[in-house]
Amino acid sequence: MRVLREGVDVVVVGGGIIGAACAEALSRRGVRVLVLDRGPLAGATTARGEGRLLVSDKAPGAGLALARAALRRWPVLLAALREEIGSRAACEFAPQGGLVVATREAEATALRDLAAAQRAAGVTAVDLTPEEAAGYEPRLTPAVRAAVRYPEDARLQPVLAATALLAAVRARGGEVRSGVGVLGVETGADGWVVGVRTAQGQVPCVAVVNACGTGAAALARQARVPLPVPSRPATTLVTAPLPLGTVRHQVSGAGPAPVSVGPSPAGPVLIGRTGPVPRGGVPRAEVLAGLARGATALFPALADVPVLRVHDGLCACTRDRLPVIGEDPRRPGLWHATGHAGAGAGLAAATGELLAQLFTGEPPLLDPRPYRVDRPGLGEEDGCP
Repeated sequence: MRVLREGVDVVVVGGGIIGAACAEALSRRGVRVLVLDRGPLAGATTARGEGRLLVSDKAPGAGLALARAALRRWPVLLAALREEIGSRAACEFAPQGGLVVATREAEATALRDLAAAQRAAGVTAVDLTPEEAAGYEPRLTPAVRAAVRYPEDARLQPVLAATALLAAVRARGGEVRSGVGVLGVETGADGWVVGVRTAQGQVPCVAVVNACGTGAAALARQARVPLPVPSRPATTLVTAPLPLGTVRHQVSGAGPAPVSVGPSPAGPVLIGRTGPVPRGGVPRAEVLAGLARGATALFPALADVPVLRVHDGLCACTRDRLPVIGEDPRRPGLWHATGHAGAGAGLAAATGELLAQLFTGEPPLLDPRPYRVDRPGLGEEDGCP
């Protein structure tokens, strides 16, 4: 690990939940960190996220491995933060479990096969009869053909979580600045990163963490390396407040474009997607109608519930739907933590820990090779399928 005699060691670009998690994990190891965000902290993708922490939507592989690592890490991390910063660590973490249901026989077969494969990979996935599913979620559609319960699924409030992580960074002497955009990445004659350039001047450092989400590709271009992590639209519907227990768990449909319905502590139900992020160009009305149809197919009673807000945003996505985590061998000192395809809240704890372990030379919590920027299959400029 390289360090400077004075100033900061690492500049983390991006004050959302991924940047906050990276900064927290680095500062916990004594690395001097400066977090910069061109806008409000946790004000972009993080502010529009549903906060799902899911294993239920992932097939065996590197994506599932990262999700399982994150779900193990979040309770440990939050307990440590409560000891350090007290009530500021509160982020509505709820290990409430999840449910995936199929209403067509073909989807039911595919769901059972997926659950069997997930169990073989170590996931707790419990097959339920339609009657058992109705007991788990009393207002669920009676058209259920198959259901699988995932006790490990959880949720948290992403903005509160990012705020808690950044509070810990500050408590350890790190700096966090909003409204400061990075205009360029400075490199030395040997190609190593030596700092960043902002409107307020240059900031020397030995490493830059590219955690600016939808701006990650642009930051990489500033460092003169391509990064195929384009932005894709992400939309969440927020209903009027409902009696607590109307929807008890995170419930997702099975199939190629699954819709997810989940509760929030204040009463509104959050409706989004758990499948691949669609390409741009889909009319907004069609996106909203599809979310509404999917939600009412799962919970018919939602048909009469008004939608109070629509959160339209963007998320960074890779073609293979795996994030990019680690140092860029083409530009030593440039580290990436991006491309989480809207699942940053769930994956942040493991992403930050893995990046910090790699930075300090510790044994990593999981094999980092599937998330490398130079992995086969990432080099497609058009991103998600």
